[in-house]
Amino acid sequence: MLSILRREAAAGCSDAVLLRERLRRSCAAATARLRGYATAAKEMTVREALNTALDEEMSADPRVFLMGEEVGEYQGAYKISKGLLQKFGPERVVDTPITEAGFTGIGVGAAYYGLRPVVEFMTFNFAMQAIDHIINSAAKMNYMSAGNISVPIVFRGPNGAAAGVGAQHSQCYAAWYGSCPGLKVLAPYSSEDARGLLKAAIRDPDPVVFLENELIYGERFPVSAEALDSSFCLPIGKAKIEREGKDVTITAFSKMVGLSLEAAEILAKEGISAEVINLLSIRPLDRPTINASVRKTSRLVTVEEGFPQHGVGAEIGMSIIEDSFGYLDAPIERITGADVPMPYAANLERMALPQIEDIVRAAKRVCHRSVPMAATA
Repeated sequence: MLSILRREAAAGCSDAVLLRERLRRSCAAATARLRGYATAAKEMTVREALNTALDEEMSADPRVFLMGEEVGEYQGAYKISKGLLQKFGPERVVDTPITEAGFTGIGVGAAYYGLRPVVEFMTFNFAMQAIDHIINSAAKMNYMSAGNISVPIVFRGPNGAAAGVGAQHSQCYAAWYGSCPGLKVLAPYSSEDARGLLKAAIRDPDPVVFLENELIYGERFPVSAEALDSSFCLPIGKAKIEREGKDVTITAFSKMVGLSLEAAEILAKEGISAEVINLLSIRPLDRPTINASVRKTSRLVTVEEGFPQHGVGAEIGMSIIEDSFGYLDAPIERITGADVPMPYAANLERMALPQIEDIVRAAKRVCHRSVPMAATA
């Protein structure tokens, strides 16, 4: 188009003003198209988001290194570390023996001396082998050294239930680690969450427990142009309102955010406007955002995959009682996993985990909508 206009101008087009206007409009249209491509949301899996975050942070800071079982030659049990060994070499992508206590201790010691280790657990259930190093060596050292020793380390891997892996591989550790001073505990849901929070965790001077979910590694989410920038990170301790509403607040984290959003869609068809809060950070917990939402809706449903007793929902509920009790128009409802070890049988496993219909029924109860007797059993 531009070449045609230039040829017309060279041939001595009589209407110079019209020609300039046509040229201006053509350039404006081309620029608009380019901007449209630049700002259009790109889709990315959670797996890709974590992989690119690791890649960029390792490229930006030579102190960052990754260690864990099968993170190198096998490229990660869930392929989160795909391509990193080839790019950074075995000194920065370290395959370890099956010794969680051993390699976690090495990672904590490296952090004492100024390196920034990212320790991958094949599942957080195996992190119980390393609990002494996570709690006593990492979480408490900054306090016990009067601030002289910081411990910039990330402990990451899949948390919570997978599918058909039994009781010893299906526990949610958010409440465990969330109760421990000295740790920061993050739990992303979407690809943008995963990318922004992992970058923030690696850059943070304190130990961070980063709880992923195996079942959403392959899910695709839109990612903004801003989030694709290598400097992007999300603030630790800040929740995100995924869906605004006025009738009931639903808090959730990790995979449960997706279920809560689906429940909100169902509720909307029945005239209930649900506000869904993606916690993102378990410790520190964004109490101001949660309280502000409950003061608006006057109702609260908390959703989590973990056990009910001493859970994240219990902490959130107590926060509301302490700060916003006078705003409540109904009792707080908690949706959790069952108070039993995870069953292996698929039908029992489903009964032991929160389902969309559980969230819908709880929201209806707090909104004083009738719920069929069979649904309350």
